[in-house]
Amino acid sequence: MINKIWNDIERGRFSPVYLLYGTEQYLLNETKQKMIAGALQEEELDFNLSVFDLEETPIEVALEDAETFPFLGERRLVFLHNPTFLTSEKTKSKVEHNTDRLQEYLASPVDYTILVIVAPYPKLDERKKLTKTLKKESVVVEAKPLTEQELKKWVADEVKILGVSIEEAALDLLLTLTGTNLQVVANEVNKLALYGGHQVSITTEMVDKLVARSIEQNIFILVDKVISRDIGEAVQIYYDLLKQNEEPIKILAILAGQFRLIYQVKQLTSKGYGQQSIGSTLKVHSYRVKLAAGQARAFTFEQLQKIMLLLAEGDYEMKTGKRDKKLIVEMFILKLA
Repeated sequence: MINKIWNDIERGRFSPVYLLYGTEQYLLNETKQKMIAGALQEEELDFNLSVFDLEETPIEVALEDAETFPFLGERRLVFLHNPTFLTSEKTKSKVEHNTDRLQEYLASPVDYTILVIVAPYPKLDERKKLTKTLKKESVVVEAKPLTEQELKKWVADEVKILGVSIEEAALDLLLTLTGTNLQVVANEVNKLALYGGHQVSITTEMVDKLVARSIEQNIFILVDKVISRDIGEAVQIYYDLLKQNEEPIKILAILAGQFRLIYQVKQLTSKGYGQQSIGSTLKVHSYRVKLAAGQARAFTFEQLQKIMLLLAEGDYEMKTGKRDKKLIVEMFILKLA
């Protein structure tokens, strides 16, 4: 759906009102940039582009601007950010909004302005009359985190646009290394396509060589090495993190977070929860749940409980200075074997 909206925008086919909502920042930003590039010439930006933060500006003031005729151009583009009045969330903002004014505008929007309401929230309050009206009278762009299958399709479509393809194993490795942050994935896909040049397909070797690993992804791989009993490689990953000036206490904390996730996923799986349900319950992306479930199969509940105890002991030793911090993490990795 979003690709169709993007295609219309790029071809200059605009609607009077758009509602962008969701927490996937890349989709929000990309849509806004496409709108700016498609709606206005560079020389018009100073005159016909307006951006309002509704936590600081009343909606009626922003709408007055939207109803102002464009200067030296055919249309105006007006962004309204942070419409907390569309949610059930409490806000510290002291700005009062005459939301009836927005209701009136939606009933008869001006034909020379593209009004874009940007709501970076996981959900809107569907009980509110204004929310219902806005969804009915606008083009809705839902910028929600993509599922694993949607993410894979997005990458496949993106590399196709860039003139290459990607092997299935390379795609799996890419998502393992980058996680599910779409901005990070997009940056790495562009880098891989550029590096590939005339090469038809992105390979696992290319991904392994070029994709930057976050500390969280390095910890995930470290755990995988422990599971496969490749302790030497696991320790080497730890040394590499130290060379990158990562603090042992931070490494230990992320290890604890990963094993806590593994334990929770194993526990919920044993109770019959599916991947999506576990993700919703734990408030983590379903792809992370899938990866943690794969790691969980290597451990019993008893082993995971012992590991959590070792992590707690390591944390205590670090905070009390009983042993060298670097040695504490290394000893933990060796004990996992």
